[in-house]
Amino acid sequence: MTLWVGGLWVTGLVVAPVLFRNYERLIAGEIAGRLFAAVSLLGMLCGVLLLVFAVARARQRIWRDWRAGLLVAMLAITVTGEFGLAARMRELKELMILPTVSPAVLAQFGQLHGIASLLFLANSAFGLVLVIFGIRPRVQVGN
Repeated sequence: MTLWVGGLWVTGLVVAPVLFRNYERLIAGEIAGRLFAAVSLLGMLCGVLLLVFAVARARQRIWRDWRAGLLVAMLAITVTGEFGLAARMRELKELMILPTVSPAVLAQFGQLHGIASLLFLANSAFGLVLVIFGIRPRVQVGN
């Protein structure tokens, strides 16, 4: 969990701002897009493994715990972001390198980027909650 969430935070809060501050916008965007894709793939791998281990460890009880729900939400956001939003943004980027770019293409890219940013922020916050509280319920001693 820490690897996934650490990747989210470092990429979103450290690397991407440094790229956009120091490089031309198109180059920074291309590099940042590749980094976000790598973090998404890492997140999907980590999320699936964490979920499998949590289910194997807790069996039926896992679905009653809010942590499992949050982990599933993070996975859903990651998959939606990478294979939905980011895929469409990559298609639009191809159109944006043409000599004449439609304002509609720019507007759609901006909207998708805004949605992707909000989802990334939500995932970063959800992940922080799981790092702080752990992904498995605490064992309570006694009745």
